[in-house]
Amino acid sequence: MVAALVVLLFGTKKLRTLGGDLGTAIKGFKKAMNDEDAGVKKDVDGSVQAEKLSHKE
Repeated sequence: MVAALVVLLFGTKKLRTLGGDLGTAIKGFKKAMNDEDAGVKKDVDGSVQAEKLSHKE
């Protein structure tokens, strides 16, 4: 019932365009999140140096 009302109000072409735009936006958001995560991992790996620990008795 609701889907039929939406199709009548907006038309199928408008819904198709809206779906494509939404898909493109989601892909862009995911790509940005992955790029940001890779940059953070690279920064952490490059700046942290391991220190040798010695055991004291």
